[in-house]
Amino acid sequence: MDIYKSAIRPFLFDGIKADPEWMHDRVIHSLDWLDRNRARPGVKQILEQLQKSTGLQDKRLQQQLWGIDFPNPLGLAAGFDKDGVAAHIWSNFGFGFAEMGTVTFHPQPGNPRPRLFRLPQDFAVLNRMGFNNHGAEVMAQRLAENNNSPTFRPIPLGINLGKSKITPLESAAADYLNSFRLLKAWGDYFVVNVSSPNTPGLRSLQDAAQLGLILDALQQENQGRKPILVKIAPDLEWEAIVNILDIAQTYQLAGIIATNTTIRRDGLKTQIIAKTGKSIVEEAGGISGLPVRDRSTEIIRFIYQQTQGQLPIIGVGGIFTAEDAWEKIIAGASLIQVYTSWIYEGIGIVNHILAGLLQKMAKHDLNSISEARGSQLSARRGSD
Repeated sequence: MDIYKSAIRPFLFDGIKADPEWMHDRVIHSLDWLDRNRARPGVKQILEQLQKSTGLQDKRLQQQLWGIDFPNPLGLAAGFDKDGVAAHIWSNFGFGFAEMGTVTFHPQPGNPRPRLFRLPQDFAVLNRMGFNNHGAEVMAQRLAENNNSPTFRPIPLGINLGKSKITPLESAAADYLNSFRLLKAWGDYFVVNVSSPNTPGLRSLQDAAQLGLILDALQQENQGRKPILVKIAPDLEWEAIVNILDIAQTYQLAGIIATNTTIRRDGLKTQIIAKTGKSIVEEAGGISGLPVRDRSTEIIRFIYQQTQGQLPIIGVGGIFTAEDAWEKIIAGASLIQVYTSWIYEGIGIVNHILAGLLQKMAKHDLNSISEARGSQLSARRGSD
């Protein structure tokens, strides 16, 4: 029996009706304490036991991407650890990599509360957090303090960069560049987030001309040292995605993250947000979780086809089961990420998904997870 889904989640969601953001803050505070005290004997034992119960190590799940070794393809998506406070213990939860942020150059409080809502009928979350974080300088200091050296990585760390709310859109490139300069020693890869719906005007930076200015500034500073990816919205039209892929080729992007949250509200079972009493269509913010699953997979498949599998994709959106993860991988994703499902399913989800992927691989007689990437499309081409 899964004690989290049968007892803990009902107690938190329905019993005491714990506020989602309050719960998130408590978890982050606890993880911060564990991270800072991970060398203490008692804490070290807890973390080791945690890794034994949640992790799954198998060489068939390992792969190398951008010269980086990933112990497994399942990572923690950006948004949970905005300031990198638990950067070095995410491996103890079984993740193969973790993405910190979204972090901005200027510290900012984010949007007014309440700004985070569970939609349990839809296995989804509505958020309009607004990139609340302590700023790139604080993250850099924290990662430096907790590292013996920039090369120390329990698992690969990504850093997701956003635009500061106070920065005008025309100055966005400099804003991203300033964050990158502070953090470039501490991330294994970097993500340009221009797809959150919660910063005014941010999604307009997905426009080819605007995005080109940002990537040009970053790549001139980067000089090919770190992989740089762009995270896109699920609400883009196909033509807009093609334009971004052209930009990706021009500026030698390392990959695409597909996708961020959606602003669409159709097909939801949730009609009223209990916390505010307002209709779901009146509430601003992006929706993550199950409602994004199919659209993100469609976009992964489209990008893989358009690039003939030459541009790595990190797939995220609505991954609750091994089947969900498998669908994204065979559609073309090299790596996958979870966030919302971790809240609904509990920490055991990592082990369940990885074990399920191994079963899928065995069924298809595959020796490496990388062999599964895009295999759905390869099989189709082979049968034509």
